[in-house]
Amino acid sequence: MPIADITSRDYMPREALRGLQLERLQTTVQRVYEHVPFYRRALDERQITAAQVQHLEDLCQIPFTTREDLIEQYPRGFFAVPREQILRIHASSGTKGKSKIVGYTRQDIQVWAEVCARALYCMGVRPGDTLLNAYGYGLFTGGLGLHYGAEYMDVTVIPTSVGNTQRQMTFLRDLQATALACTPSYALVIGEMAERMHLAPTDLSLQYAICGAEPWTNSLRQQIEQRLGLHAFDLYGLSEIIGPGVAVECPEGRAEALQTGNDSTRSLHIFEDHFLPEIVSPQGEPLPAGTEGELVLTTLTKEGMPLLRYRTGDLCTLETAPCSCGRTLIRMSQVKGRIDDMLIIRGINIYPSEIERILLAIPTLAPYYQIIIERQQVLDDATVEVEVTAPIQQQIGDLTSQDEQWTVHEQIQVLQNRTSQALQEATGLRFAVRVHSKEMLPRHEGKAIRVIDKR
Repeated sequence: MPIADITSRDYMPREALRGLQLERLQTTVQRVYEHVPFYRRALDERQITAAQVQHLEDLCQIPFTTREDLIEQYPRGFFAVPREQILRIHASSGTKGKSKIVGYTRQDIQVWAEVCARALYCMGVRPGDTLLNAYGYGLFTGGLGLHYGAEYMDVTVIPTSVGNTQRQMTFLRDLQATALACTPSYALVIGEMAERMHLAPTDLSLQYAICGAEPWTNSLRQQIEQRLGLHAFDLYGLSEIIGPGVAVECPEGRAEALQTGNDSTRSLHIFEDHFLPEIVSPQGEPLPAGTEGELVLTTLTKEGMPLLRYRTGDLCTLETAPCSCGRTLIRMSQVKGRIDDMLIIRGINIYPSEIERILLAIPTLAPYYQIIIERQQVLDDATVEVEVTAPIQQQIGDLTSQDEQWTVHEQIQVLQNRTSQALQEATGLRFAVRVHSKEMLPRHEGKAIRVIDKR
């Protein structure tokens, strides 16, 4: 299908979209009842049939699906088609036990390509562009999803995957790539490599960065854009639903978020003709638009592994007000964090992204940091390790009087104290701060490891 035809769905009248959603929801409920024993039992317990789903609001009668359910039904308990119709399997890392297995039919892969193409088109990527895809290829869904989407819309793909950053830079320059796809933290690493190779943004042809797979702030976005001379956009997805391509940031939304300087104003359009969103409280109660809660998604077109009311664990809000870009799709805020990523330190709840915002508001600090939590007897101690943007002698600037001859050690101590104070004022927690020289903390080719919890 031509790209213009599938992107036209972004502008469907709301009533028409709701009618399409209801039709697809009824089909999905019938499919899982007939082919997935887990759902048959769950629906029978509540005496729910597809015929009883007469309105979208009836969705709240259906029980949730959780990550634990997927793991308990490992490996193929949620498949809704015979094994031979599953053409592709992806999986989570399984770092906390068994992997979550996801199966795709031929039609599912086609839908995946379409939504990723719509995401790329929304950002500004067009047929004839060249995309360097530095997301991982393999069981992780990021690389292949965007690969399919780019090829669907006749974009040239350079499938570098992760690693060998110098080669990535060489290809970006020599092949005149106009778009880069990778995690935000790896985009920073690529920017650092450009500096080492003495490449200015004007030496590259980059216009767009497609960043996702981890929370990131507007401050981090600005650093990526300055280093690489492009516009960076947020992309949302998760393997259990389809992979990347669930929601995307539009240029108007990006501009608004940068203008306000407030991360809470960031928003991504959800492709609602394929994914039906809800926001619920920790107890599972539906919450109104604009209220922060857990994002719940129902797949409307998946064949191989449809999911009803899947609790993503991601915290955000939904926005129903029209977007200035003209798209009628509902918007989700940028994910604040994952429920299981929330840190509880001395009784105070905090997300790593909040700490990032505070650190990057201090001009002398670089966007490389780690949060280390340890327990000494009864109480928790938290330490933030962070880099400076250049040698400390160049960065201390106005922290001391020009008349005073401070040692480097004393200058570092001043910066550590002021950073600790800024963190305490914003969070109510006392953090120890250790400032490191430039390029002393680890770099990550995939998702950044921000928290080391030793408790």
